[in-house]
Amino acid sequence: MSGDRAGAGPRGWIVAAALVTAAACGGKEKTAPDPAAQGAVLEQADVATAEMGQISAGPAVSGSLQAATEAVLRAELAGTIASAAAEEGERVRAGTLLARIADPRLSEQTRSAESAVRSAEIAANNARRDVDRYETLVSAGASPRRDLESARTSLASAQAQLANARSQQADVRATVGDATVESPITGIVSSRSVSDGDVVQVGTELYRVVDPSTMRLEASVPSEQLYSIRVGAQVVFQVRGYPGRTFTGKVERINPTADPATRQVTIHVSLPNPGNALVAGLFAEGRVTAEARQGILVPADAVATEEGKSHVMRLRGGVVEQVPVQVGIQDEETRRVEIVSGLAAGDQVLVGPARETAPGTKVRVGTAVAAPARK
Repeated sequence: MSGDRAGAGPRGWIVAAALVTAAACGGKEKTAPDPAAQGAVLEQADVATAEMGQISAGPAVSGSLQAATEAVLRAELAGTIASAAAEEGERVRAGTLLARIADPRLSEQTRSAESAVRSAEIAANNARRDVDRYETLVSAGASPRRDLESARTSLASAQAQLANARSQQADVRATVGDATVESPITGIVSSRSVSDGDVVQVGTELYRVVDPSTMRLEASVPSEQLYSIRVGAQVVFQVRGYPGRTFTGKVERINPTADPATRQVTIHVSLPNPGNALVAGLFAEGRVTAEARQGILVPADAVATEEGKSHVMRLRGGVVEQVPVQVGIQDEETRRVEIVSGLAAGDQVLVGPARETAPGTKVRVGTAVAAPARK
């Protein structure tokens, strides 16, 4: 028996140690967390918080900016450009001389008109003196009355000739004025089409001058959205070339007729340009602010609508619940929706595919716990 006990001693310790080790390992496996017992796990991107904020809605508009005021200057008589002083990009004031057109015939016409006026004035003065003289003679009985009547007729004719000469002189002076091209507005020369020595005809374009203090945008909107646009409505723009900046304008005019082919209506938007930061020709994209107000906002993909009724899946106390809501205006640009009733600021709602989670499901937001690896 002593032999048996001695033989069994070491083996017994080995078996015992193995059982203790197995028991220890088995105990750790039983205390590991069970992911299924903790409910579904959602990522942060699956949950959004209802927030109080500003929301606006309205049709989008786009187009190229143009100066609201532009003057196109054309030649009003044929001739040669004697001087074209203004350069593109130069600032000018109303009345600034831009160019001068030379026409050799103008000098001769001016001298002729001045001479005709002087001759007509002399003839009218002489006729006036004859009338005065005959009136004296007729009063004294030294001349027949018919001589006075004849003198008065001559005076009327001389006065008519003087008026005609002065009218012709005014026409010549106007033509001389047409030879000088002046800016009708204060602004910037945007285009110069002639140089010194160019020969121009009546109607040839010479200059374009723009006033950049106010820009204009012509845009088209679908006729079904016309109800939401009114004169004076605010328009918020983003302009290419000015990243991160927004500009505000307003609807100035609405075309009273729709395009028969596209059924779209043209609107004219005025955009103040303080400091002349914007330039004509840039592409602008914006939106007419048809409605704007403060409200509780959630992402558009948090709201589901079935048979005209809307609801969201709210997460409260770790449990998903379906909550009916009343939806207000929707901002298509930021993809946000106003919730008129059914939610409070701070409520958490499920968005995107997570919105399909069944009501009553227990969920938590975070990273799933991985099951222990098996050796």
